[in-house]
Amino acid sequence: MPDEKPDQSEAVLLTQLDQENIPGHVAIIMDGNGRWANHINAPRVMGHYQGIQSAREAVRFASELGIKTLSLFAFSSENWNRPPHEVATLMTYCETYLEEELENMLQNGVRLKAVGRIGSLSPSLQNCIRSVESKTAANKKITLVLALNYGGRSELVDTLKKIVQETEQGRLSSDSLSEQIVSKHLYTDPLPDPDLLIRTGGEMRISNFFLWQMAYTELYFTKVLWPNFGRKAFLLALLDYQRRERRFGLLPEQNETLLSSV
Repeated sequence: MPDEKPDQSEAVLLTQLDQENIPGHVAIIMDGNGRWANHINAPRVMGHYQGIQSAREAVRFASELGIKTLSLFAFSSENWNRPPHEVATLMTYCETYLEEELENMLQNGVRLKAVGRIGSLSPSLQNCIRSVESKTAANKKITLVLALNYGGRSELVDTLKKIVQETEQGRLSSDSLSEQIVSKHLYTDPLPDPDLLIRTGGEMRISNFFLWQMAYTELYFTKVLWPNFGRKAFLLALLDYQRRERRFGLLPEQNETLLSSV
């Protein structure tokens, strides 16, 4: 796990960032809200409330840096097993966030795309999501992907169901099945796969998030709890990403040839 507390200030770190090597798609597993609350002897829901502020700042900063897609793992399909009061609060916070952020999204070119089994959420939250998606559909500066009631395995099951249905209807043949066809039936289509995954909170696993999409994603794990994840922590993740050599299964010289041909 990389050093979390270098001596450099945010301003100094920003000067070190290669503006020509900004990841196009960053995905974040926002972990550590409950532990943050425990550390200050506050209810767990207070950690989720503070986590929303970190999410707002992450979207703003990603947009400033030129990141085109930011995916936030907001609520997993496994999170339904949490205490009912906590689940209800999370859903309320999500709806409130979308309602309060709509104007900022419109002003700052943020497009919303929600992924997951959205149809299992409350009608009120579903309506809110669809409304914000519709109103921000023309925005082009950055796409904010909110993974809600999302599970990577569930996504693959739903994807297979759609492919089987299209095959049975004669719109798709089994001989034409390919990785590209699978990708086009995922929740995230037509967005590119993540270049970088950031997980806060110190855990080092991907927790059923974007299983297909992250085949070649760079992984970055930080001990910083999500409510404490600010611009400096974001910069550290990006700088770590920029020190890596992405090969996609190729040799270095093959990558150079591929990049020069783009």
